[in-house]
Amino acid sequence: MFALARLMVVGFIVLTVIYVCLSFYSRSVRKGKLETEWDEEGMTGDRDAWIDKGLKDYDGSLRRKLILGVYIIPVILMITIIYLMNFS
Repeated sequence: MFALARLMVVGFIVLTVIYVCLSFYSRSVRKGKLETEWDEEGMTGDRDAWIDKGLKDYDGSLRRKLILGVYIIPVILMITIIYLMNFS
């Protein structure tokens, strides 16, 4: 039982690191796309405010929520493997 608890704690830590890295990467890619869009379209006004608004829209988007799959998919796979190994 202790081994399972240790696996869960280490797994949670690893998945959290992956989630944070993926989240920062995705946000930086989105920021880069917004900056490129601003430059290509030759917009006028406050560039930083426009980018901040675009990033706020991104924070509420489906893509941002899909990154939580980093926690869900490995847990479902682990449960499936344990079930199949023990009860098949």
